[in-house]
Amino acid sequence: MNKKTKEEVQELIDRATAGDKKALETLIAGVQDTVFNLSLRMLGTFADAEDATQDILLKMITHLSSFRGDSSFTTWVFSIAVNHLKNYKKHMFARYPLSFEYYGDDIENGKSQDVPDLTQNVEKNLLAEELKMSCTNVMLQCLDAESRCIFILGTMFKLDSRVAGEILEMTPEAYRQRLSRIRRKMAEFLGQYCGEYGGGRCSCKDRVNYAIQNHRINPLQLDYTTAAEISVQTMVDVKHAMEDIDDLSQDFSFCKPYQSPERTKHLIQEFLDSTQLSVIQKS
Repeated sequence: MNKKTKEEVQELIDRATAGDKKALETLIAGVQDTVFNLSLRMLGTFADAEDATQDILLKMITHLSSFRGDSSFTTWVFSIAVNHLKNYKKHMFARYPLSFEYYGDDIENGKSQDVPDLTQNVEKNLLAEELKMSCTNVMLQCLDAESRCIFILGTMFKLDSRVAGEILEMTPEAYRQRLSRIRRKMAEFLGQYCGEYGGGRCSCKDRVNYAIQNHRINPLQLDYTTAAEISVQTMVDVKHAMEDIDDLSQDFSFCKPYQSPERTKHLIQEFLDSTQLSVIQKS
């Protein structure tokens, strides 16, 4: 919980479990962007991340009375989110899994030059930026769910090994070793293929029409370039809220944080407006 003491967070939890709707809204507001960004990186698309974020926040609400303060509240929420996302089967890439071999072959051999103009008068530079953000996020789907989670916790959220190990139920040493191997694998792929973040020949601008043809981006629905970014300081605050000890992070600059979409906030608010919060007290 950003910029609140442990005592202040516990007071909010006590008030929320006693039926104080405003306290519950404050708790949700403090974690919903974090949950959305974790979901987006784990699942690969805005639509799937929105759905999963709603599920996770509702799970947090209904289990709030079980929070015992053994870890920070943010760590507790992360544990709920990670367990949910590692086993999430409703997203697109659960049905159509990717691999680095497949993705690399598509970059090398996709006939991008043969595709006609499909930009529908949308500025090509804007579409190239959308593709860049989408491509690097989708690239994470080439990792298995646990490896993806390790990379995201260590690289985007920059968690120390003790807290990340606690969330993933592994030793700090095992977490550090796996994070190092996964980072090397990601860096090698970027270095070989990506012209933006490595030494590869792949150019987002040259592949815009190919990406539109293959439904990887939609000129009429630009998720990344229209999303409101949030300050990197927000990720630092999250890190501090989770009682960090050390820092093993490396900067992968495509891991930008975003505000959770208004649709998600609206649906959560609808839930809060439709219940007397008795579900929290009975959980």
